[in-house]
Amino acid sequence: MLEYGYPVLFALGLWWFSTGVVLYLDNLPGRTFGWTMLGGSAVLAFAVFALVVSSTSTSLSAAYIAFTSGVMVWGVLEMSYFTGLLTGPRKTPCPPGCAAWKRFGLAILTSLYHEFAVLSAVAFLVLITWGEPNQVGTWTFVVLWLMRWSAKLNLFLGVPNLNDWLPEHLAYLKSYMPKRSMNLLFPISVTLATLIVVLMVSRALSPGASEFEVVSLILVASLLGLGILEHWFLVLPVPDERLWAWALPPRDADGEPGGERGQGGSPSDGSTRRMAASREASVQQAVSASPGRSVGGGRGGAPITEIP
Repeated sequence: MLEYGYPVLFALGLWWFSTGVVLYLDNLPGRTFGWTMLGGSAVLAFAVFALVVSSTSTSLSAAYIAFTSGVMVWGVLEMSYFTGLLTGPRKTPCPPGCAAWKRFGLAILTSLYHEFAVLSAVAFLVLITWGEPNQVGTWTFVVLWLMRWSAKLNLFLGVPNLNDWLPEHLAYLKSYMPKRSMNLLFPISVTLATLIVVLMVSRALSPGASEFEVVSLILVASLLGLGILEHWFLVLPVPDERLWAWALPPRDADGEPGGERGQGGSPSDGSTRRMAASREASVQQAVSASPGRSVGGGRGGAPITEIP
């Protein structure tokens, strides 16, 4: 059983940690994004090199290296999107009352450049590993890509849970995601992905499967299973953000993020609201303590508001 358990634990740990790293880096102040992507470029180059080398081998270590490399390539591309450095030509909210077909077209424009980059990465990984015996890295990237597209389509069609993980500079994306109890695509997405997981696990458990096939299939099937779990997070009342509490920015009592956020490192909307509320409370306290006096002053010292 250990030959099946180790790949599952490895995929689970890598998924949890890599997701947390991306969330943490993308929620830092905007002034850090250049350094983030500089480091990400080095990671991307190393991951592609490791994927190419491991694709020629069918050893167990090569399967783990290829899987890790595929996740790393995907992670760097995701960072480029969530930092806002590679998104699309549209960076504004969806207009109110927009028809579904028009909203779909506008939504594509919000991530058009990134989608082209992902498609190019898919073609590149297929090309550099073509004909090699170890395709785990390419499978890994393709699974992440397809499950991401499935999740994005479900978000566009509407789901009950719209998480607040988006950095503030990408908050406009929420306007393209209606909140609904269910959509018709969700059961299809989950059912098809589950059937593929079952087929992959069945193949891994078959008597004729080699050690390399077992590890490879279990690694990719585990990642696909985690993608299915993320789909369920969209519809079930599960506080999934607790899984990455260490990576997400602190929240205030109203659930708003605190501290510096976004491209300019300016205070968050939550911080602004707290400061406004504090000023309002101070004004009200002054009013209560000094009846019959004016608050503030206009041009020439004339009162703005008379307090009876």
